[in-house]
Amino acid sequence: MAKAFISQATFPRLRLFRDENFRGRRFVVRGNVGIRNLDRTFGDIESLRFFSPNSGATLVLFSRRNFQGRFRVFRGVTNIADLDDIIFDNDPESLISSNSRLSLEQIRTIRRTGNLPNGFRSI
Repeated sequence: MAKAFISQATFPRLRLFRDENFRGRRFVVRGNVGIRNLDRTFGDIESLRFFSPNSGATLVLFSRRNFQGRFRVFRGVTNIADLDDIIFDNDPESLISSNSRLSLEQIRTIRRTGNLPNGFRSI
């Protein structure tokens, strides 16, 4: 009889790195999450890797804290070796990581209200 395999994987998986090119101290965040203040929570983040088996998974980087300011949207697997000036000459201050597709309307609503959709946790 074959052994049962239980997967503990939760997607999406976001890896944040203190240094450029995926080096330095690493932090891993899993699941649908919004990080309101990257600096306060993780310090200076210089690169990241975003993975989900879902091609519609969404990563949104915001130029200001609490999902404010300008934003940039990435879909599917995303690796960014250098976050400097990634959002119209700004570094990301907050972000949203989602295993499903977030529409531009949903992202704008989050920016306007500061509230994440059901099923998301806030850090």
